[in-house]
Amino acid sequence: MFELAQGLAVAKSRQDVAAALTFLDKDMVLEGPAFGTHAMGLAENEAALARFFKSFPDYNVVLSGHANDGETLVCWGRVRMTMTGDRFGVTPNGERAELPVFIRFTFSNDLIASEYFFFDLSALCAQSGVSTDQVRRKLFGEGL
Repeated sequence: MFELAQGLAVAKSRQDVAAALTFLDKDMVLEGPAFGTHAMGLAENEAALARFFKSFPDYNVVLSGHANDGETLVCWGRVRMTMTGDRFGVTPNGERAELPVFIRFTFSNDLIASEYFFFDLSALCAQSGVSTDQVRRKLFGEGL
């Protein structure tokens, strides 16, 4: 399980969408609660990864630990990434953020079936010099 997660991390750290997809089951579910994202299936995952790498072109994740129960794998480590563009309705400072990350994986057909990618949006925004409230309004709507 960890070898699959590590392979996916390496592919994503190269921003290699095609390579990343080779680790994913055809019904893969990707959830990113910080951004409110939910992608299901390879086509949606491909689009989500392309959009993510456009916003964070230098994304790099290092997994430093993991635990599993035979069905689910949880990894933790550090993510480094620079917020770019206007996807979030703000102008970032161009500084590279470094954050702790926690990722839960499940598996099917000897591939990754789901990924729950969790990090602190407020920490990302603070390091990127932008308002968390503005980013959350852009991502989740005015009612926040």
